[in-house]
This record gives sequence, structure tokens and C-alpha cells, in this order.
Amino acid sequence: MKRTVVLALLTLLPAFLAAKVNVVVSILPQKYFVEKIAGDLADVTVMVPPGASPATYEPKPSQMKALYKARLYFAIGVPFERAWLPRFLAQNPRLKMVDVTKGIEKMAMAGHHHEGDRESGSANGEAAVAHPDPHVWLAPPLVRTVARNIAEALIAVDGEHKTVYEKNLARFLREIDALDARLRKLLEPCRGKALMVFHPSWGYFAKTYGLRQIPIEIEGKEPKSRELAHLIREAKEEGVKALFVQPEFSRRAARAIAAAIGAKLLVADPLAADWSENLLHVARTICRKGE
Repeated sequence: MKRTVVLALLTLLPAFLAAKVNVVVSILPQKYFVEKIAGDLADVTVMVPPGASPATYEPKPSQMKALYKARLYFAIGVPFERAWLPRFLAQNPRLKMVDVTKGIEKMAMAGHHHEGDRESGSANGEAAVAHPDPHVWLAPPLVRTVARNIAEALIAVDGEHKTVYEKNLARFLREIDALDARLRKLLEPCRGKALMVFHPSWGYFAKTYGLRQIPIEIEGKEPKSRELAHLIREAKEEGVKALFVQPEFSRRAARAIAAAIGAKLLVADPLAADWSENLLHVARTICRKGE
């Protein structure tokens, strides 16, 4: 009888040892980062699926169930977190909330700077609130900090695998540095170039690689006719040949500007799952000959 029990326990031991850390993240690029560091030691659930907006997304019941089992939630500052993180903690008080942007100095979201723009103030004279730009994952040097924060949190809840996490982190940091070097080489010929985008997601990317981001949409609003006319003049003055849009946003205003200046409408997805290849693709598109 005792021998049977021992054998049964030995049979279950591999499954026990292979238990994964249940992790929840807000967006797909974070899943890429966690898997680089945790490998097969973590089971990652992503809140915002492809094609959805982190500004307006509401979790599904199945995702709320995953949160109940989760040990870690890696927050990155996207808008839906402001409303939902307190609810996630109420759902699972044991959940450890980790701000993966800790240690990063964030910029304000980009705004228009011409007379009468939306960020010059409200109709009653009150100054508009400049929200921090959450898109830190689009600048590889900042992702080094994100990666370290992820590794630190994983080690805190799964210290048995500290050596694995540290080894994977070191490897990932080398990959980030290599990617950064490739992006700098690709974008060097285009330093100072205007990068016209629909949603102001690419501010950190532009700052890192010497580009200037010109956004169309500000704080979720499309430009009014006066602003649209200014953007068209600015695009012509800057010689903009391509206008970048995101899959989850309306393209009406972007199409109007592109048609007025004879520019191509191209997709640049800041939420793509393959983080490194996506940044290389965007860099090649920005600096493509003739663009």
C-alpha cells in the first residue's frame, strides 16, 4: 500500500515541479518580453487582443477567470489599466501588481503646437492635462528597464528559478542592444525626418532615433477642419511622403491628409506580437528610398 502511494506521488512530482507562474499582461509586446525572460516557466495571458484598443478595451469573463489564478500582473500604463487594475485586485487580492515602467522618465503625450490647437487650453481658459505617454515599449533602450523589472518580479515569486531568469534576462538584454544598433544604422540616413502618424504612439521611438513625430489625432479626437488644414500645410512643408496608421483606429482623417499631400497610407502597429521584427519593419518603411 505504502509503495503504491509513493509511486503515485512520484508520478505527480514532474507535474508539480513543472508548475508555471501565471502572469497577466496588458498588451502583446509585454508577452514577448515575459516569454524572453521566463521561457516555459510562465503562462502568460494578454488582456488586449490584436485589433483592440488599449484605450477602450474591457476584459472578457474568460480573462477575469485567468486573473483569479494569476500571481503577477505586469502593468505598463495603457489607459484601460486606470479603470480596471483596482477591479483586478478586488477579483484576486493575492495578485501582485508590478509597474514594469518603474525607473523610466515618461514624456507627455504629443500634441499639436499651432494656434487654436486642442492642447493650448480648453474653451473656458483651463489648461489641458498632459497625460504621460505609455508607449515606452517602442524604444529598445527603455525596454532594458522594462525587462529588468519583469525579471525582478519573477524572481520574487519564483526564487527557485532565479538563475534561469537571470540568464535569460542577460541574453535578452544583448538582443535588445543588437536590435538598437540595427535600428540606429537603418534610421541614420533619415535623422531629422518628420514621421506623420495618426495616433501619437511613436514619440519614444522618434526621440531615440532622431525623428520628429507629427500626430493627427490628439486625446482620442480627430482634427477639426482648421487643424486638418494646418496639418496638411505642415506635411507639405516637411515633404511627408507616408502617413502611418494603426489597425485599431479610424482612417478617415488620415486618408484626407494623405490624399491632399499625395502621400502613401501605411500601417505601423505599436501592438504587434513580434516586437523586434515589427520595429525593424517600421524602421525600414520609414527610411525606405523615396519615402
